[in-house]
Amino acid sequence: PMMIYPLKRYGIPLPEAMISSLMTFVATVVFYAVAGPLALFFGAGRSLERHGILGHTFTLYDLFRLSLGGFVGLGVILILLFLFPEVGRWLARRVVGWAERRKSVRLAARAPGAREGIDRSHDCLRAFFRRKGWAGLAAAVLVSVPTFGNRLAAGYVVLRMLGIHAQFVDVILLQTLITFLLYFAPTPGGSGLAEVLSVAVMSIYVPRALTPSYILLWRVVTCYLTVGIGSLVFWQWLKGAEERAEPSEATGVSAHN
Repeated sequence: PMMIYPLKRYGIPLPEAMISSLMTFVATVVFYAVAGPLALFFGAGRSLERHGILGHTFTLYDLFRLSLGGFVGLGVILILLFLFPEVGRWLARRVVGWAERRKSVRLAARAPGAREGIDRSHDCLRAFFRRKGWAGLAAAVLVSVPTFGNRLAAGYVVLRMLGIHAQFVDVILLQTLITFLLYFAPTPGGSGLAEVLSVAVMSIYVPRALTPSYILLWRVVTCYLTVGIGSLVFWQWLKGAEERAEPSEATGVSAHN
């Protein structure tokens, strides 16, 4: 919603804003749905089979494959909806019709606007993939590699900070598993739950005495460092924009006088 809000505020119609935000989510899902099976195909994470969750019946490796299956399934559904957009519009219209039959005056009043938005979103989606949409989606998937690199490598970096040695690929898979689970977390941004999941999954490497240090360093690496550096970069951009705007304003005032 916070991605859609500024787009709508600056004049982009809601259907276009929703489709634009949807594509960023789709790129992330496709990235994990492709990278995860490739990692398993090349034999990554086999050592995680030694670490059970429910005794010896369910291991961390099984949990990773289960969560990965959810992402792969979601990716397949999204691609099918893009290939057959009429099905998505039909389903959305059915939902609106069901809500309209609830005999709610408020829902009935919003139904025509909802149908118009569904049709407009359908047209936007078709237009996106009629042009260079598939190439744009492929580029977005590739861009997701460095975008998520800092999160996935954070666990390994923190382990090395604490003097703990572990297999790099195994740690990457565990961090990917945490990301999978957080995507469906009920808290905003996985706040709080992120730390709990990270400690629970990484407990096979982190001794209990080092758990507080791991939590703090993990959050610093995944969040505070990027936010701090990003804030400095953004402040420099704003400062540069103001400096470029001042001469233009001065020139406009002089010309007016």
